[in-house]
Amino acid sequence: MPHVAFIGLGRMGQGMAGRYLDAGFTLAVWNRSRHKADALIARGAHWAATPAEAARDADAIVTMVADDATSRAVWTGKDGIAETARKGALAIECSTVSYRHAVDMARDLAARGLHYIDCPVTGVPTAAAAGQLTLLVGADAGDLDAARAFLDPLGPTVRHFGAAGAGTVYKLINNLLGAVQIASLAEGLRIAEQAGLDMRLVQRALASGAVASPQVVRHSARMVARDFASASFTAALRHKDASYALALADNLGLDLNVSRAALDSYARAAADAPDEDEGRLIEIIKARPE
Repeated sequence: MPHVAFIGLGRMGQGMAGRYLDAGFTLAVWNRSRHKADALIARGAHWAATPAEAARDADAIVTMVADDATSRAVWTGKDGIAETARKGALAIECSTVSYRHAVDMARDLAARGLHYIDCPVTGVPTAAAAGQLTLLVGADAGDLDAARAFLDPLGPTVRHFGAAGAGTVYKLINNLLGAVQIASLAEGLRIAEQAGLDMRLVQRALASGAVASPQVVRHSARMVARDFASASFTAALRHKDASYALALADNLGLDLNVSRAALDSYARAAADAPDEDEGRLIEIIKARPE
């Protein structure tokens, strides 16, 4: 059976790694906190002490980590994947990283004989565990064909945007639009609250009206109820993704005023409660003193 190494077992990574066990693959896993691997180990995954150990003899290495710095560390740092990964293995980066990082990693890992698949994903943790993610790919067409068997367990929809880095460009656009929607939703709901509207009616109207995107439907209910018990996506992660998107826009010579305003809101939310659900954005909007 194919052998996969999976690096990064956060909210998304645990479910994604489990999909390889569901598909009958052999699986080695690594995460900074070992306890997050316990359920996978109980199902037959092999715990690796380092990313390098996990990658040894793997046909494909999949990473789902927080940011550029962590990605660089697990791929090419001390005890990193590149120390032991065999030539010809697939290097599948599912993390949301910056465009510059994706392009640099594609070049650096190709020089080490690996085939880089830029493959950020969209979907919530329940979709990850069910194999229902959408995969946003930037890769050589031949490399993508070789990777199909390792992408199929993660989700049925593969959107191939072009060369390495193109998948990341689209993912950053997607997450930037999410930041703008959620930030403006929080402000709209605070207007409704301050004006004394029936918030249950407001939420139902938003969820069935012209602005009812999946983000609005999900977050309006959570914001109105102040129900943030389970963080599907944190303020710090959304701020990081929006920052990467704005950095790309700067490099392209674009001035994005609305996006920068949303980034500022997320900067305040991330400073206030970085590891809590991004829906708490509504709580940083305060009424002005009289």
